[in-house]
Amino acid sequence: MKYNFYKKNLCYFSGLAGIMSFTALQTGCTGEEVKPNIILIYADDIGYGDLSCYNETAPLTANVDRLASQGLRFTNAHCTSATSTPSRYSLLTGEYAWRRRGTGVARGNAGAIIQSGRTTIATIMQRAGYKTGVVGKWHLGLGPEDGPDWNGEIANSPNDIGFDYSYIIPATGDRVPCVYVENRHVVGLDPEDPITVSYNEKVGNWPTGRENPELLKMHPSHGHDMTIVNGISRIGYMTGGSNALWVDENMADTITLKAVQFITRNKNNPFFLYFATHDIHVPRVPHPRFAGKSGMGPRGDAILEFDWSVGEIIKTVEDLGLTRNTIIIVTSDNGPVVDDGYRDEAVEKLGDHKPTGPLRGGKYSLFEGGTRIPFIIKWEGKIKPQISDALFSQIDILSSFARLTGQELSENEGPDSHDNLDVLIGKSHEDREWLIEHAGRLTITKDDWKYIEPGPGARINKNVNIELGNDTLPQLYDLKTDTGERNNLADENPDILLDLTDILKEIKDN
Repeated sequence: MKYNFYKKNLCYFSGLAGIMSFTALQTGCTGEEVKPNIILIYADDIGYGDLSCYNETAPLTANVDRLASQGLRFTNAHCTSATSTPSRYSLLTGEYAWRRRGTGVARGNAGAIIQSGRTTIATIMQRAGYKTGVVGKWHLGLGPEDGPDWNGEIANSPNDIGFDYSYIIPATGDRVPCVYVENRHVVGLDPEDPITVSYNEKVGNWPTGRENPELLKMHPSHGHDMTIVNGISRIGYMTGGSNALWVDENMADTITLKAVQFITRNKNNPFFLYFATHDIHVPRVPHPRFAGKSGMGPRGDAILEFDWSVGEIIKTVEDLGLTRNTIIIVTSDNGPVVDDGYRDEAVEKLGDHKPTGPLRGGKYSLFEGGTRIPFIIKWEGKIKPQISDALFSQIDILSSFARLTGQELSENEGPDSHDNLDVLIGKSHEDREWLIEHAGRLTITKDDWKYIEPGPGARINKNVNIELGNDTLPQLYDLKTDTGERNNLADENPDILLDLTDILKEIKDN
């Protein structure tokens, strides 16, 4: 059976009505071209039930809630993968990470996964005359295949794939090196104290959590027992760069300030900002002004801190008079995890809070809790306040932004990204034809039916206590009546199972 795939450009809209709709979107009442600023806030490990606007029992996110009340809130939006690196790769390139080797969760010294010259959302926006910036968590590798030169100019950085400005956390807060990189250089590095990083063996004489647990202010629950930085042991070994080391408690303040500065510098021309926050990824070490405020331990406090960062972005846009010409998106890279490697009382103080809401699974999982994520978009005067239950994927943002800025993509640009702009801005609530999700293996969702490929049968990640969705038998769920994916209907619906299996095979082979 053959299926017609979406086109990724204006040819998708046959007929005068589609062209007129596009033209109206691109021009204001005076007939002048409109180029809205775009701020994409990409949260880390925020679950479907972690935001108040998705879960009334989680009153921690007043700023995000205000954004949701003024814009469009999706209830059926998805990232492409249940872990960070592949989700971010797919978001930025419009290509499923499972199509390309080397897109698993990246080490802190990994070489660049997106090579120089590759088309990304940022290059699309540059073509349209936007100033582009990335601030926050990167986790897509830097430099050549064997890793970056931390002590010199870093090749294959975000600046080589469409970003005019970058201020990034190279990987994650729990991975060395614990430094910021700004426009290809480690910030504050003393040349007399060079950085050495290894993920294979210990380097230098810095203490580790394994050898010196008495030096820790936060102890690991599993793994995370290598080099100690700021009283927290990490994944990987490093030495050197003492003046460049970050302070975890100041991380949200640091990157939020850099994001605000980028917006302010570019207030007089169209800009695109990819602001990838680190909250609520481990280690969760919120600033003292948030510590203890949520009543849910550091994980809850980190959600408060994330909401503060969102509020600072909103306030900056408002203060600069940019509200009516700025699109703000808030979404997440994957589903939530409670204990992800540190003893931070996240489990003990969770209480009645359900980070995944009604969903099963979480980060690392093939179930909906791994990939169904919050997605909120506000564009004052263009997007009416509403809730959409349309099936939507983050991978379509690249092609949708291309259409928004009047561009057509070549066949090799954003190969898996579909133009879904009308759904993104609330002009349509039509479902995506099908949805692919990834967590080691693949799932496909079509017409509310979700098929999960058979796997090795390891059903629970014991470290994080999350159901992975692995089963040696095919799984088929009716998400319309069983959002929690409790009733496997594969045996009762062989025709639907065969249909979805065939579609998935064709997509994989395409």
